[in-house]
Amino acid sequence: MALCMTLSLFAQEDSTKKSNKADTIRVGGMVIIRDNDGKNRRIEKDTLPRLRNRRSDKPSNISTNWWIVDIGFSNFIDNTDYGSAAAQAYAPGSNKTWFDLKNGKSRNVNIWFFMQRINMVKHVVNLKYGLGLELNNYHYKQPIRYIEKTDPVVDPPRIYLDNTVDRDYKKNKLAADYLTVPMMLNFNFTPRRDKGFGFSAGISAGYLYSARNKTKTSDEGKEKAKDDFELERWKLSYVAEVSLGPVRFYGSYAMKNMYERGLDMTPYNFGFRFSNW
Repeated sequence: MALCMTLSLFAQEDSTKKSNKADTIRVGGMVIIRDNDGKNRRIEKDTLPRLRNRRSDKPSNISTNWWIVDIGFSNFIDNTDYGSAAAQAYAPGSNKTWFDLKNGKSRNVNIWFFMQRINMVKHVVNLKYGLGLELNNYHYKQPIRYIEKTDPVVDPPRIYLDNTVDRDYKKNKLAADYLTVPMMLNFNFTPRRDKGFGFSAGISAGYLYSARNKTKTSDEGKEKAKDDFELERWKLSYVAEVSLGPVRFYGSYAMKNMYERGLDMTPYNFGFRFSNW
């Protein structure tokens, strides 16, 4: 009984006695300290070391952009001498008005499978290259037609003006599609930003893999002549792009004539580019 009474006395605590220990609350970089009576508070700077998660914003030395799309316009500069024997052999009776294009109708669409950028100098100067399809459509005002060749010597491809009475042309275009590899020197003035500012310039090499003349008339409906029409198989061009934050522009200008003979036309394209960088 004496042992139990002694333990009971030690277990009791004066309820009027209060702890001298203060409450501490951390909020961000501050510490709020409240005294035991709850009346006095003070705010101090948190000096305890803390682990911080910092994401490195240093760009990669090699970055890849997939599935880039260009939407713009196709056109050409016509330097053909229509009085020459070569021009009249390819397009008998032709003149400059034969190849006038409809305003805003001749379009260029490029689909790039990828473009890759390799750091050369502090991510400001880079090598940029890619691979994709360059699709060009030239819509003519005049009812000209391309003839498919059956024999390269006896029946070479040629162009004639269709003067069929009561035939109305609703569509008349030449499509020329290339598998193209661009190679450019890129200058990126804001390397730590995705939507930055800069420009690229270089050359591209394209191989003609498809060409066709599509027409749609009132009496025949849709017709398609598929041939190379003696277009140059290889297309070498000067290429450039400009990045202005989220807006990007592109352009290309061929180094030489798009035809092997007869006509002298230098194609060019320009428009908007939709890409991540």
